[in-house]
Amino acid sequence: MSGHSKWHNIQKTKGAQDAKRAKIFTKYAREMAIAIREGGADPASNSKLAAVIARAKSENVPNDNINRTLQKYQSGTAAENYEYINYEGYGPAGIAVIVECLTDNRNRTVADVRHYFDKYGGNMGASGCVSWQFDRKGVIVIDGEGKDEESVMMQALEAGAADFDASEGVFEVYTAPDDFETVKEALAAQGFEFLEAQIEMVPQTYVKLSAEEDIKNMNKMLEMMDDNDDIQAVWHNWDNEE
Repeated sequence: MSGHSKWHNIQKTKGAQDAKRAKIFTKYAREMAIAIREGGADPASNSKLAAVIARAKSENVPNDNINRTLQKYQSGTAAENYEYINYEGYGPAGIAVIVECLTDNRNRTVADVRHYFDKYGGNMGASGCVSWQFDRKGVIVIDGEGKDEESVMMQALEAGAADFDASEGVFEVYTAPDDFETVKEALAAQGFEFLEAQIEMVPQTYVKLSAEEDIKNMNKMLEMMDDNDDIQAVWHNWDNEE
């Protein structure tokens, strides 16, 4: 159905994050703080908070860290004034990049993001300059080992999925953003465990880099963005599969 899988491709970037657990803990704590501020500290009645907690657990954030964050913000009087903001731009050789941020200091964050683009051969653009090249989708990734592709596909489509892709040992289930939670819950109820489940900005097409300098700069730019606590996610259309 959809194009060939990019999950392993994306995981190469995420591998760098996995070595920096404290950074990941901080990022999820911020997301939890926002979710609690908007809907309360009880995951049972706050679906957004429940979704953040599920993603945090999938990246091995300890329960103690999650519980401490819940206790810290359960009064609903979080001192931090975080806000979501996205920046868009072009990496080396025109690679389209979307940077999702959650910050309490917009001036600091925009300066950092602009610096990363400029330093590594890209440039930050205006809002909307590259987002038209992406589709916002729910993406659920299931380990394909020992599972029948046709059976999983039928279960996913019956649950309300919009698309399905099998490649490189994993199954990727795509949904409309509004259907994401419903499909995820339906698949979880059928016993599926997820390697990843979140709303993503999925590129419509991917671009390869041929120049070694461009590849080097793109990797460095992504590493710098991964290291920044204000940056929650980076979406790009670079096909960096080897």
